[in-house]
Amino acid sequence: MRFLLDNNLAPALVALLSAAGYDTEHVREHEMQSAPDEEVLELARRTHRILISADTDFGMLLARTGAPDPSVILIRRSRARRANELAALLLANLDQVSEDLARGAVVVVTDTNVRVRQLPIPPGH
Repeated sequence: MRFLLDNNLAPALVALLSAAGYDTEHVREHEMQSAPDEEVLELARRTHRILISADTDFGMLLARTGAPDPSVILIRRSRARRANELAALLLANLDQVSEDLARGAVVVVTDTNVRVRQLPIPPGH
């Protein structure tokens, strides 16, 4: 899997996910740390990466447009705040959602559960 980390996640997470074997970039590597969400989503789509963010706006953007991609992982209400804790949370859950992400999905990861919404999301949902 190939990941793009949103600006609201620590750049240190890149090294941790890369060390686990995932091709990972941060929006800062593309000088897009101040870019609007639509541009970040388009970068993920264009570079065939799964966007990882703590910003729920990405799920709403995908629902509003009915886009079939890119897949997005949203980290919500996590007690994990440090990069190593976030990496552990993500890595513990990636296997169970990898097929969903490959098909196109919004995956919400919390400390206690994982929710998957397949893309495209029908308008109005």
